[in-house]
Amino acid sequence: MRGQKEKRDGGDSHPGYFRHTGGGLSASGDRRRDLRTGRRCGRKGTVVAFICNHCPYVKAVIDRMVADARVLMSEGIGFVAICSNDGASYPEDSFENMKHFANAHDFPFPYLQDETQAVARAYGAVCTPDFFGYSAERKLKYRGRLDEGRKTPPGPGAPRELVEAMRAIAKTGVVPADQNPSLGCSIKWKDDA
Repeated sequence: MRGQKEKRDGGDSHPGYFRHTGGGLSASGDRRRDLRTGRRCGRKGTVVAFICNHCPYVKAVIDRMVADARVLMSEGIGFVAICSNDGASYPEDSFENMKHFANAHDFPFPYLQDETQAVARAYGAVCTPDFFGYSAERKLKYRGRLDEGRKTPPGPGAPRELVEAMRAIAKTGVVPADQNPSLGCSIKWKDDA
C-alpha cells in the first residue's frame, strides 16, 4: 500500500499527537506515556513513524531507520514510533513482541502501542512504515518515506530523504518540494473499527 502524497506548506497542525490520544499510549518499556505533554518533541522538530514488527517493508528499513533516528535525535529532532496494528489478529505485532522488536533493534526512541487505533486515524496513517515530520512549531512539513529503499537497501549515493528533509525544516523551516510517499503494508485495522 502506498502512503498518501500530500503537498505540505506547513499549515497543518499536529493532528492529535498530543490532544487526541485519550490519555496515553502503551510504551514498549512498560510505562504509559501521555503524549499530550510534548515531552517527545524535539526542540527543532519531531518525527512520528508508524511501524509494526511483521511488515517486510519495515523489516527491510528498520536498521536504517534506527540509525537515522539517532542522527536526528543528536541534532535536536525528536523521534517516536507507533504501532497501530491489531495485535490480537496479528500476534507478531502484540505489545510483548513490540518490546522484543525494540530491544532487538536497540531503539533509542519510544515505541508506542496505539491500542484503540485512534492515533493512526487522527494522523491519516495508512501503511507501515509511514513518516510524519513536524517543525518545532508542530506544523506538518514532511509526509513521506525514509529513503528510496523498499525491501532492498537504496542504491549508492541515494539521498537520506527523511534526514535531509528534517534537517532542512529545522534549519530553514522550508518544506521540501519533493516528498515521495511511503510504500508498505497496510495498517491492520480492527474489525470493529
